[in-house]
Amino acid sequence: MSSNDLVIRSEHACFGGRQGFYEHPSAACASPMRFSVYLPPAALRGERVPAVYYLAGLTCSEEHLPTKGQAHAVAAELGLALVACDTSPRATRYPGDDASWDFGVAAGFYLDATQSPWSASYRMETHVLSELPAWVERHFPVRSDARGIFGHSMGGHGALTLALRHPDRYRSVSALAPIVAPGEVPWGVKAFTGYLGPDRAAWREHDATELVKRTQLASEILVDQGMADKFLERELQPERFEAACAASGQKLRLRRHEGYDHSYYFIATFMADHLRHHAALLAG
Repeated sequence: MSSNDLVIRSEHACFGGRQGFYEHPSAACASPMRFSVYLPPAALRGERVPAVYYLAGLTCSEEHLPTKGQAHAVAAELGLALVACDTSPRATRYPGDDASWDFGVAAGFYLDATQSPWSASYRMETHVLSELPAWVERHFPVRSDARGIFGHSMGGHGALTLALRHPDRYRSVSALAPIVAPGEVPWGVKAFTGYLGPDRAAWREHDATELVKRTQLASEILVDQGMADKFLERELQPERFEAACAASGQKLRLRRHEGYDHSYYFIATFMADHLRHHAALLAG
């Protein structure tokens, strides 16, 4: 691919709009990166529409939101574009990058690695924050002044931390079953040690519970958590973020749901609420 190539992998009519799967060259990730875009009917009529960026969780990809999230009908109704990215660089391989499911391939944690060899291409923060929106806003009829971000699990961590680290970039943020204190739980400790090294001060720059102590967003954050989630006590611990938000004055709507687990059945159940949350904040 040349530096200007956007590869169309497939496109499909969907709820009056169009679901597409694409690939572009990534300088941040030193490899081609895949992403998906749903354009609602309003966009196909020539309107520029708000875009909500979705960050998927461990082992997932840009295909999970469009194939499992059950988001299309509501996005079509609300006039929202939905953009989903892959969860790590895949074309550049490193020894041990597939030795476990929670580090390396499909587990980029939405940060820019500083440790070798990962720092050469695991630059997912730069990719999500700057590179991907530039490609999307160049090739699709979406607004550059109306971006939202949300995600699930590792992606919920990414959505919260990117919004808190760069509050000027997103007008709305939400998360489903997010990792809210990665510096204190096994998933995050493993990822941060590998990507960022042993300095815990560097870890705090990518920890939502730490970031919200010094940065508060103007808009309310919506978080949903299933109480039958097998990762709740060991990896997620939403009460940590809840307490930090209360102490700092950050507006947070944390909803706990009995009987719901960590799966896309949970995500699909509350998808409409999240899209309506974003649409209300991105309107105008």
